[in-house]
Amino acid sequence: MIRRVYEQASNSDADTIYVATDDERIVDEVESFGGLIVMTSPDHPTGTDRIFEAASLIGLGDDDIVVNVQGDEPLIPPSVINKVAGMIDSNVQMSTLCELIIDPKEVFDPNVVKVVSDANGIALYFSRAPIPWSRDHFGSGSIPDGISWYRHLGIYAYTAAMLARFVTWDPAPLEEAEKLEQLRALYNGEKIKIAIAPDKIPPGIDVPGDVERTLKVLKEGA
Repeated sequence: MIRRVYEQASNSDADTIYVATDDERIVDEVESFGGLIVMTSPDHPTGTDRIFEAASLIGLGDDDIVVNVQGDEPLIPPSVINKVAGMIDSNVQMSTLCELIIDPKEVFDPNVVKVVSDANGIALYFSRAPIPWSRDHFGSGSIPDGISWYRHLGIYAYTAAMLARFVTWDPAPLEEAEKLEQLRALYNGEKIKIAIAPDKIPPGIDVPGDVERTLKVLKEGA
């Protein structure tokens, strides 16, 4: 799985791909296919702290862009990596992606993180609750016409300077309530640029049963 994620990332426009880990088993696997490793501390409270340490060890400059691709996403499209990295500019140093919610059940599913943004594509808020709340329509079990809901996708790009700021902040009250780490950035006044993903991101591998589903997709695409 790690090799597949690495290969997908290598097909993006990224200059260099590193695997950040604290596990020697992953080190051995990545070295077996010639990948680059950054060995990090096992004591990080969040994935963002690990990414910051990796960026520091690599020696990235403040304006260098880091895309955090989870190691359990073997079907991640390279176009998605390119998109989220290309959204960073001098005014916005953190970006992420979303997709339109089609299934009404997902609007009310707390495991599906929703996001709302302003007219310029800057995220206003992320929540496990149904946002926006359709005051006059909810209760029918369907999504009303004229209103759209968007699911947040867990891929981020940051500048190295943004990562350095992030790790100095304490967990925010909103973050602790929703269990959403990105709310720490909003709470501290940072802008997060968000856009619709250019390609569908297939589900990652969270439990053993997901492996068969992923293998089926790979065989069908072979």
